[in-house]
Amino acid sequence: MIANVITLVRMPLLAIVAVLLYQPSGVWHLVAAGAIVVLILLDSVDGIVARSLGQTSVLGSVLDIAADRAVEQVMWIVYAHLGLLPVWVPLVVVVRGIFVDAIRAVAPARGLTPFELLHSRLGRFLVKSPWLRSPYGAVKALAFCLLAVQSGLEMMGAPNAHIVAIAAQIATWAAVALCLLRGLPVLVEGPRTLRELPERPTD
Repeated sequence: MIANVITLVRMPLLAIVAVLLYQPSGVWHLVAAGAIVVLILLDSVDGIVARSLGQTSVLGSVLDIAADRAVEQVMWIVYAHLGLLPVWVPLVVVVRGIFVDAIRAVAPARGLTPFELLHSRLGRFLVKSPWLRSPYGAVKALAFCLLAVQSGLEMMGAPNAHIVAIAAQIATWAAVALCLLRGLPVLVEGPRTLRELPERPTD
């Protein structure tokens, strides 16, 4: 399906971004910031294409979540390795992702999409609602872009690099806070939903 192809195209682009961020020239870090914008936009494009073509599926939902997680974790780890972030940031994001994804992974086996694990209005709002999902994606994209710009400007000796660094740190804190907030409903409601479903017989 076209939507799934778009989702998977994000992986080689993610690799290119990571390579650019390890280049010794600040210019390449600024190029990486632009590539990050494309990387994040593709996350919205695949969803729009899937809905417009009627190609939404459990597989597409799982691939989308996996791609989001790969982008998120790789970017945080790379920035921490480059010394732009404290190591606790990727550790928190990775651990949160492991537990949330472990619960979500059971959903397809029960015939559910990962989002169908949530039943409360608040839980669906925090995880599925565009009113929170979109700001989370935006602030995360902003953090990723600002960190790349910060790195590039610092390498180029730009006098305003410290201003970008402050903005990058604020965006990072906001992204991590929203990451934890959106993961909480899955950790609370997911196990309860799975317990209520009948077990499938095993051979």
